[in-house]
Amino acid sequence: MERIEAIKKIAESLDDELVICNIGFPSRELYAVKDAPTHFYMLGSMGMASSIGLGLALSTKRKVVVFDGDGSVLMNMGALVTIFSQNPKNLIFVVIDNQCYGSTGSQCTYTTKVDLHKIAKSVGFRNTFVLEEEINFKEVLDSKGPVFVHMKVKPGNADVPVIDMEPEEIKERFMNEVKK
Repeated sequence: MERIEAIKKIAESLDDELVICNIGFPSRELYAVKDAPTHFYMLGSMGMASSIGLGLALSTKRKVVVFDGDGSVLMNMGALVTIFSQNPKNLIFVVIDNQCYGSTGSQCTYTTKVDLHKIAKSVGFRNTFVLEEEINFKEVLDSKGPVFVHMKVKPGNADVPVIDMEPEEIKERFMNEVKK
């Protein structure tokens, strides 16, 4: 499955959850398939979606869903330990693994040799999912967090336009949703 299809299938299950989306093409793809004020599109800060999502989950009772990529997770592996240790019941951490740095030129990552799902389990995550073609994200949403979701997808970026909002507009729109 292509990443945009995985994002689309998950987004169909989302309602009012707060969403933090990884930099570059994943944010553009989520924006193209289902834009919402509850979505924070990262336009920079590679590796930080997990940390931003954790901070948000610790400050709200609402469900928080983080879309991240394998390259970003590898860049900030300490976040897995921190998420597990902080134990937010409302956090769902979705890693969409295309085995490459898709937004910077599709250089291969080490997930061709390393299994992020096994790493999450070894850190201590009890609620983990490996999603493939058939995605039942409602089951994931109903699980007690922190939840780790691993999805392998094909390398490549969808042909989607850039997000037509300024960073300040994305932030303000999202912050208004967080305050509700």
